[in-house]
Amino acid sequence: MKLKEKPSRIVFIVINTILLVLITYVCIVPIWHMVMASISNPTALNTHIGLVFWPLRNVDVQAYRIILQYNKLWSSYGNTLLYIVSTCLLTAVLTTVAGYVFSRKSFRFRNGFMMIISFTMLFNGGMIPSYIVMKGLHLTDTPWVLIIPGALSVFNIIIMRTSMENVPMELSEAAKIDGATDLRILWSVILPLCKATFAVIMLFTAVAKWNDYFSALLYLPTRSDLYPLQMVLREILITSTADITSNAADLAESSTIYKKGIEYASIVVSTLPVLCIYPFIQKYFVTGITMGAVKS
Repeated sequence: MKLKEKPSRIVFIVINTILLVLITYVCIVPIWHMVMASISNPTALNTHIGLVFWPLRNVDVQAYRIILQYNKLWSSYGNTLLYIVSTCLLTAVLTTVAGYVFSRKSFRFRNGFMMIISFTMLFNGGMIPSYIVMKGLHLTDTPWVLIIPGALSVFNIIIMRTSMENVPMELSEAAKIDGATDLRILWSVILPLCKATFAVIMLFTAVAKWNDYFSALLYLPTRSDLYPLQMVLREILITSTADITSNAADLAESSTIYKKGIEYASIVVSTLPVLCIYPFIQKYFVTGITMGAVKS
């Protein structure tokens, strides 16, 4: 027999449903507007005011043809993939080793070191001192400046450390009795049990590096050939698109008619990989973060 819902419960469900619908609308509408605007007729798009919920006048994919012939877009895609893979590899090694060391109770000074590195989450040198350090290390205008500084995060260390602390100590002790070294224990015992947290950290690192443009703007003043995808997207959105249309002059009717369409198409092209991958790895978010945030 179905129990009757309390009035307070019904009110909660109604309010919760309304809020979730509004949040869904706010999240989906901008993406839908961006896709529909990118395939709209350029003349109608230039004169349209407000959101675009369907292609204006007729479907026109000319903006995508222009964008896909822009060589700098593809080179920036390659640069971004290089930065993501390199940073994720460095992050994987450094974060797992640091998390393992700080999770061992036998490490005498772990609390003191954790206080020191956690201090950097609250206070840092700032943009100008960071630039001076990178310049002093001769990292500016090199690919390493976009790989090394972001390879290690205190937040990721804390999550990994807490996740490893949740692994029963008896497993490590049993492996040590069998003659396993710390590296063997980390690789064969600890890491397989923390793979959800590890996957989330890799995801956080990859998404952060995918969206990063300010580092390139600051540290690559003269090497536009090393720009990541988001930096090229910034150029397309903020600066003139005349250089893009000149690269595909046979496709564009003029240097300005497809300007808005090119901007929307550029955003779609740069966001599409993340939108396609995210649904398949979303399940690791909750599991990984809870494992690395709650100590049993």
